[in-house]
Order: sequence, then structure tokens, then C-alpha cells
Amino acid sequence: MTTKAASNPALLSAAPCSTPEPIRSPGRARYSLVVESDAAHREVAQRLRYRVFADEPGFTIADDGTGRDHDRFDEHCDHLLVRDNHTDEFVGCYRMLPPHKVSAAGGYYTATEFDLTGLDPEGQRIVEMGRACVVPEHRNGSVLSLMWAGILHYIEITGYDWVMGCVSVPMRLTPEDEPGVNVRGVRDMLLARHAVTPERFVHPYRPVEVDGRTLDELEPPARAKVPPLLNGYLRLGAQICGEPAHDPDFGVADFVALLGFATVNTRYLDRLRSAAATFDAR
Repeated sequence: MTTKAASNPALLSAAPCSTPEPIRSPGRARYSLVVESDAAHREVAQRLRYRVFADEPGFTIADDGTGRDHDRFDEHCDHLLVRDNHTDEFVGCYRMLPPHKVSAAGGYYTATEFDLTGLDPEGQRIVEMGRACVVPEHRNGSVLSLMWAGILHYIEITGYDWVMGCVSVPMRLTPEDEPGVNVRGVRDMLLARHAVTPERFVHPYRPVEVDGRTLDELEPPARAKVPPLLNGYLRLGAQICGEPAHDPDFGVADFVALLGFATVNTRYLDRLRSAAATFDAR
């Protein structure tokens, strides 16, 4: 399931004080990353997201007949798309909302699900990442490493220090699963090992409940299954900002992850920097 469009890569849109330098690919790597904010590539990202989310086990997505996953934030974001250079098809994407565009976007997407007072993202100049997806047949180490390299490269060249994002855990992994059980297990692990200090907790407007029961009232699983994107955050040294919110539109529980550039796991970062050599920008 792939989406194809003519490519005209552009520079990352930067904070007013930044002048990012283009990074050119030294060879024909299998994958490359392009960064765009134009309408054509925005639509490519929206159609790719819709197709991936619609077929993802455990996820549900509203269908308005357009074949696109879209919202008011898209036009204010930079869209990072992973391209398969063998086919020239886009196979993964995510979006970045920098702080200087938050006001025009009407706030952060995360703020539609959480009270962010304790985190103060605008005051802390935090970049928001969201809507990440990769088509199933390309969910390999090369693509995921390239996506993480792109995130870190983005916040590095734009001069920001932090990135946050909602990371989704499906309410059920298969139709036979009891809803919320794996979320309970993931939540317990995250808060025990990877939580920010309590004063920085965010608070969900819609806490996760299943038939009137809170997560604490659900039986925890024998072993929690952590989604790959969330694993990537944790390997880099991200922290989780409290309890998850229920997103019924997608059938998931969303956790807020916070990653500081200065506190990134340097060994993992070195591996990702090598992936940055495949960026295609001009």
C-alpha cells in the first residue's frame, strides 16, 4: 500500500533565526527522506496515512469519503516523507509542528486530548511530532532509523531542544483481545520506568475507560506489547508524561512522550546519524 507523487524536495522550514543547510545523499540508498509543506505533498501524506490507518489492526478511522486522514493542523506542519528510491513511492510519513507555527494552527494537536499546563510546551519551545505511519511491507530497521534521524535532524537544525508527540497503543491488538488490557500493561511499565517527574505530568481530558472501568480496574496482561514507535522513543531516552487519553476515533490510547535533544541516548543517536546520510534535500 503505497502512495506516489512527483518529488521536489525542499529545505526544512526553520525557526526565524535558523538557516538550515541542505544535506545531499552521497549515493543511491534504498530510502530517502523529503521534507515538504506544499499542498501536493501534504495530500500525499494524508492519503498515505488514511490507507495505513484504515488497514492497521486495532485502529479505526472515520471515513468522510475523501480517502484522506486530515485535520486543521496539517497545513501548518512540515511533512516528512520516506521514499523508496527503487520505486519512487512514498512508504512512510510523519509531521512536525514547530513552536512558531503553533498559534496559527490554533494550538498543539496534543492539547486537544490533554491539559498541557504542567509541560508548558509553548514556553519551553517544544516541537510536536505526530501522525507517524509506515506501510507494513516497509516496517524495517532502515525506515524506522531514517524516520528517527529525521526527527532529530529537524530539531537540531531548527534550534529547538525538545520534541513531544502522542504515541498510540491500540485498545485491542486483535479482535479477540479484551479491550484495554495491553494498554494497562504498557501504562504500568511506562510509569514505573520512564515517567517524567509528577509536576510535569499532563492530564487527559478523556481518561481510558472500558465499560466504566478504569485502567487500574483491568487485569494486567502477563506481558505488555509495546508498539515500535513507542519503543523508538524509549530507546532514545524519551520520558512519558503521565496517564494516557482515550482516542475513540482511532480506537487507541495516546501517551504523551517527551524527548530532549540534550538528553538523547548518545549510542543510539550515533547509529541514527549514519541514517541521516540518506536524506534527500535541496
